[in-house]
Order: sequence, then structure tokens, then C-alpha cells
Amino acid sequence: MSSPKLLLSIVATLLFVNFTATAADKKSKDAKPEETSKPSYELPQPVTETLDLTTYQRIRDEGLNHSHIMEYASGLMDGIGPRLTGSPNLKRANEWTRAQLAAMGCSNAHLEDWGEFGMGWRQLNTWVRMSAPDMAVFIAQAVPWSPSSHGPVSGSAIWVNAKSEKDLEQYKGKLAGKIVFFGDMREVKPVDKPLFERDDEARLKEISEYPVRVGEHEEFIDRFIQQLQFREKAGKFFAEEHAAAVVMPSRDGRNGGGSGGTIFDDSGAGLGWFIYRREHAQPLPVVVTAIENYGRVYRLLKANVPVTVEMDVETEFSGDHEHGFDTIAEIPGTDPKLEDEVVMVGGHLDSWASATGATDNGAGTVVAMEVMRILNALHVQPRRSIRIGLWTGEEEGEFGSYGYVKQHFGYVPLSTAPDQLALPDFLRKPGGPVELKPDQQKISGYFNLDNGTGKIRGIYLQQNAAVGPIFAQWMAPLKDLGVTTITMRDTGGTDHEAFDSVGIPGFQFIQDMLDYGSRTHHSNMDTYERLQPDDLAQAATVEAIFVYNTAMRDQMLPRKPLPHPELEEQKKAPLKEVMPGAVEGRAAAN
Repeated sequence: MSSPKLLLSIVATLLFVNFTATAADKKSKDAKPEETSKPSYELPQPVTETLDLTTYQRIRDEGLNHSHIMEYASGLMDGIGPRLTGSPNLKRANEWTRAQLAAMGCSNAHLEDWGEFGMGWRQLNTWVRMSAPDMAVFIAQAVPWSPSSHGPVSGSAIWVNAKSEKDLEQYKGKLAGKIVFFGDMREVKPVDKPLFERDDEARLKEISEYPVRVGEHEEFIDRFIQQLQFREKAGKFFAEEHAAAVVMPSRDGRNGGGSGGTIFDDSGAGLGWFIYRREHAQPLPVVVTAIENYGRVYRLLKANVPVTVEMDVETEFSGDHEHGFDTIAEIPGTDPKLEDEVVMVGGHLDSWASATGATDNGAGTVVAMEVMRILNALHVQPRRSIRIGLWTGEEEGEFGSYGYVKQHFGYVPLSTAPDQLALPDFLRKPGGPVELKPDQQKISGYFNLDNGTGKIRGIYLQQNAAVGPIFAQWMAPLKDLGVTTITMRDTGGTDHEAFDSVGIPGFQFIQDMLDYGSRTHHSNMDTYERLQPDDLAQAATVEAIFVYNTAMRDQMLPRKPLPHPELEEQKKAPLKEVMPGAVEGRAAAN
């Protein structure tokens, strides 16, 4: 038995320890009230990432040695085919992806309606041929949302050389029953550069360096939209003059790839941008043809040789008010403190209609699906939920991803001025500051793949400098797979932009271009055969590791400052009272 003195000593010691612990705990709680109330992405990030290299190895083994990505690819591209937004095929693709995600073990696989799109349309059959002065079969397809010719039509060909509404006036009374060839005959140079290219070290170094350019992309888009606005007016003129149909020349691809039977068939070949809406519907059958076929007719007409063209355009409309849907599913988080946070992965499911949409963006779709299959196959227990989004309406304006982000995270109000309503959404000016929803603070990041079938070589940071050191550590064990490059550059034209627009870290991977820009992007050659199985398996493996790391780290990924697009014009305005001696309002001397 202990003596009373010893007992008192023990009690005193226990009381001291308990008091000290309580005081320390209270001090800790009192010291960090502001810190604990902040979203974790606002807290200081750790210098060293904790990497689970065992899971790296397991993902690599499953993704590279037991890949099922080409099975998904054949099911989507061969089994369903082209997936124009609003079409019956895209509806099938939504339902098929939902079923596949559920079958692999994802939870809550469902479709989300992002709103009304416009007309549903599909091509049933199109043929074009020259019947005089010689017989020649053309490589041609209907431009999306072209009306049917309601049987074969035949007419004299006429080349319309017009760049403005005034230029059209010379053709009044001359187009009735004619097949209008509309568009410049471009030079067709020899293909003297590879159409299929991988990025070498010099190219990757160039990508990694941050460029300083002003306004180039915006000016190109403005010219493109102005051209399409003129085409819409020209189409109405042709219809009023009772022309029979319109033939457009295919544009070129990178390194001269738009020749040799490759045709590019997207909104750029149509008579307007909003041709999927009934109020902007193309009034005549419109086809795009190979540049070599177009060139023969062009040269004959320039030499005053009469040309007769026959064609049949069979198309079908399925409704004027079709809605668009995204396919959504997830692997639930398991950490009680983090399970309501999410990391997302995705790509766009829709395509154009001239082929089967393999590299644009069937590749990104099946890579995202394979990411989810890999993680399900390994029975990972992510701390945060991992969610896949397969978007539609991307080709017409990233409608699906922006619709999803607006419903769940926030949006940028757009100007409703009359001149702005005449533009596509992605060109409209902001009508106010970003409006956020509570879940905007609960998404760590979004990873996107939409640059073809090439393997991943690195990642675009979208000017998010804070995330660079994190990704560099994630990529270090992946250098043997060719993943080496990080760039501060923005990249655009796909669905990560919707997330980035409301302050969510959204990323697109750097990929080998292969023949994406030269031959497959929006073309009749965008088929299963263009897919590269090893590259896709590598991409799925790398993306799975990025998604897994994001789901497992203690903190969410760091963010850029919240964007303020409504202040851009103000920020770019010239400074006042900078030039000494300048008199306000005084006109410049000629």
C-alpha cells in the first residue's frame, strides 16, 4: 500500500498534467479559430507531398497491364457512332455511359439535364457527283443540321464570289435551280511534313515557357464569328433566289492535312453559328466536299465550262427543343471530415457527325471511364469523393460543363445587351461579378482530357502558380512514362474552362498532338483506327494517379484569386494623366 505522501504526490501530478493538457488544448483551439473556419485550400500548403507509391504501382499495373480502354472505345465509337448534340445517338451514348459506370461499381450513376439545346438531327445518307462535262463521284457529307433535299436534285453549278452583302447583289436573278459553290478555292500544297508528330524536347520546352501575347486568339474568334454571320445572311439570300443547294469546300488541317480525301465538317462549314436553332436554321441543303473535288468544279467554271452537279441529302430532324444531358457518377469518399468534398474528372461525350468522334472526344471520354474503372478495380477508399462528368454540347459552346457548373458551383452572369445576345455565350461580355454557390468551396479540382489520343506529357496550370510544386512532386515518379512538362500557360476550347471561370482549379493535360490537328479533329477520318491504345492506357494511368492524389491529400488544391471578369475592361483601360502636357479631348494631328 502507498503512503499518504506518495498518494498526494501522484494526485498532484495527475492534476497538473490534466490542467496542462486542458490549457494547451484550449490555447490551441483559441489560437486558430480563423484558420479552422477557412476552406483548406486557403491554408498554407505543405512543402512536401505525401505520396502513396504503393498505390502508384497498383494503378500503373492495372492501367498499363490490364487495360480495358479499347473495349470502351469500340463500344462507343463502333457500337454507337457519331454523337452530335441533340441527336438520337448522343441519347444512346448518355445511357450507355451511365450503364457502364454503374456496372464497374460507381455510385449514383445518372443523367443531369443542363437545359434546352435546339434541334435534334442526324444524317441518313449523302451523295454528290458531277454529271457533266464528265462523271465524277465526290467525297462529301451534309453539314450538320442541313435540311434534306427530299430526293435527288440536279442543277448547273455556279461559283459565288462574295465576301459581303453588297457582293451578293450581282447574283440576283441568277441562282434559281443552281447548285451554289460558295467559298474560296484554297491552295493545296504537297504534304511535305509529317501528319503524325510527337512532341520532342524542344517543343516541350517551348510549351513550358510562359508566352506574352495580347489579343491574338480573341481577334481570330471575332473574325470567325463575323464570317459565319455573313454566311447566314448569304444562305437566306440563296434561298430567296431559289437556289437548289450549297456546296462548301473543306478547310485545311495542320501541315496540309486537309487533302487526300479528308474533309472537316463542323460549324465552320455551315451557314451560321446557331444553325442548331430553328430560328437560325439553314434554309437549303448544305454539303462540304473534299478540296480536290471542289477545285475541279471551280477551275471548270473559271474556264467557262458548264458543269452539272447532282446530289441527294437525306437528313432527319427529331425535334426543335431537344435538351442536353451530362452523364455523372462517383466513387464516394470515406473520410468523415472530407467525404462531402469532391475531385472531378471528365471529358466531352458529344462529337461532330462526319465520323465516329474517336479522338474528339471519344478519347477523353473513355480515358475518364477507364480512370473510374481502374480505381474501382483496386477498391480504393478515397478520402474525398471522386466524380466523373461526361459533358455534352461542348462542340457548340461547352454547354454541358457550364450548365453543370452553374447548377452546382456558380456562374458568371452574361450581358443581355442586344448586340451581345447575337453572339455565342463564350464571346459575350460578363454582366456582373461571379455568383457562387456553397458547393464551390467543396471541390478540390477538375481534370480534363480533350486534345486527341496522344499520351500525357504534362499539364497546363492555367496560371495557378501555387499548384506547380505539388504537381511536380506527383509527376516525378511518372517521368519514365514521358510525363515531364509543367507550364503556367492557359489552354482553352474545352470543359475545364467552366470550372476555371468560377475559381475552381480546372486543368487540361498536355498531350502529344499526333495527327489530331492535321487529320482527325472534326473530320471524316476521326474513327477508331486513329486511336492509339498504348497512349490511351498511359493517359488513363496518369490521370488516375492525379485524381487519386487529389482525393487523398489533407488539403484541397490551392486556388487562384477569384476571377472578376466584369472588371477586365476597366483594368485594360488606359491610365489617365500619364502623359505630361496632354490636353484632354484634344484631337490628334493628322
